[in-house]
Amino acid sequence: MMASPNGIRPLHRPADVARLLGCSEWWVKEQARQRRIPYTWIGGCYRFTDEHVAEIVRRFEVAPLSGPPAASTVNAKPRAPQTTEGAATVLVARPPGRLRRQRKPSSQVS
Repeated sequence: MMASPNGIRPLHRPADVARLLGCSEWWVKEQARQRRIPYTWIGGCYRFTDEHVAEIVRRFEVAPLSGPPAASTVNAKPRAPQTTEGAATVLVARPPGRLRRQRKPSSQVS
């Protein structure tokens, strides 16, 4: 944006910054509140200059890894090898607590 005739650059509201960055207004305000992004506090409100917006983009930029990617699924966790040896454990569901409580008094009277 252009500076006004008196040399003061316009300030953006959180909603404007959110629209520029493609995120929510809440995210912009929360990042400012946590002091993770630069801002100006004027009149009890968050305000952002063009330089602030450019710095926000720089701070959250993720650089590519050097070299070829290791696998097609980057975030996949390695699985333990599955073995079919031995018998499988049979799981039995417990009855709900209300039924267990009802059974206690009757099972103690024997």
